[in-house]
Amino acid sequence: MKIVKTSLYDRLGGESAIEAITKAFYDRVLKDIELKPFFEHTLMEKQINMQNTFLSQALGGPATYTGKPLAYAHQGRGITTKHFSKFVQHFLDTLREFGVSEKDADEVISRINTLSNEITSKSY
Repeated sequence: MKIVKTSLYDRLGGESAIEAITKAFYDRVLKDIELKPFFEHTLMEKQINMQNTFLSQALGGPATYTGKPLAYAHQGRGITTKHFSKFVQHFLDTLREFGVSEKDADEVISRINTLSNEITSKSY
């Protein structure tokens, strides 16, 4: 018997689910008075599309992220670990809202948390 391991991307529901989760997530973020200012001059449709691509790749999906390196894109933005933690909590709450299992949600958050230093870093 051959065991086929399903990617986290597929377990979450694939492209349409990732898109819906990302949109709902940013709806939460933009309602957060501490996080909203980071997106004041951001074209949100572009941001959501880029995040969808990034998440697709990070979760084992078919897309390839070709945006700027994370440390470069976030450099000088004043993002602290407190901001990052709030961002991650909103993502976790969104995953739960969409009925993602705790095991899968924990795996997603674990992958996101590995990026903390790149996002809160002051260097490229």
